[in-house]
Amino acid sequence: MPMQLASASFKANGEIPRRHTCDGADISPPLSWSEVPTNARSLVLIVDDPDAPDPARPKMTWVHWVLYNLPVTATGLSEGVPTRSLPPGTLEGQNDWKKTGYGGPCPPVGRHRYFHKLYALDVVLPDLHQPAKAALEAAMKGHIVAQAELVGTYQHL
Repeated sequence: MPMQLASASFKANGEIPRRHTCDGADISPPLSWSEVPTNARSLVLIVDDPDAPDPARPKMTWVHWVLYNLPVTATGLSEGVPTRSLPPGTLEGQNDWKKTGYGGPCPPVGRHRYFHKLYALDVVLPDLHQPAKAALEAAMKGHIVAQAELVGTYQHL
């Protein structure tokens, strides 16, 4: 069975609840995963929005959350997980607000899609010192053994 990624807060292609957005508490949704391949050595989570700034005329992909070196023994992340409560060994990358941590949906116009992407890697990456998404993806190249995706949508109030 392929690797699975889910949230107790929203269904695949469903609306992300307000509490996970700038219109609410702006806390990360709970995420759970299963079927991580036995040859995986670490996991990466990237959450991004390819519809920025306007779904009718997207110009960029806005990065909301970057985590890497999640241990393969982890089965998920709790809602609103603070840095200090991330699984041991997990490192953070920078989002497009130039900080670490979760930044929830806050689209300027229209309904956007938010891709929660989980990658299983055959290595534990070195400390990349809070990399941006592009640097992390470059380090992951050739090491992805499985991936799962969960898409949610949101339209700013």
